[in-house]
Amino acid sequence: MPSITIRNVSEETHRELAARAALAGQSLQEYLRQALDELADRPDVSTVLARARERVERSGSHIPAEKILQYRDESRRWLS
Repeated sequence: MPSITIRNVSEETHRELAARAALAGQSLQEYLRQALDELADRPDVSTVLARARERVERSGSHIPAEKILQYRDESRRWLS
């Protein structure tokens, strides 16, 4: 399994992450490996936006922002 070394981490950052790991009942290495796995599982912003644009293009629909806000405001009136 590959390893990663991160240099020049501030003392404050190290202390905070070590404290979070301890609260989670994990070593710092376990805590950071889990955080990195979760980070790698999430798509980045550009991927999310590209997927959204692709769905809009495939559906051929377009709702102007003003209409979305109007629907939002109308639905909030029903809830109050």
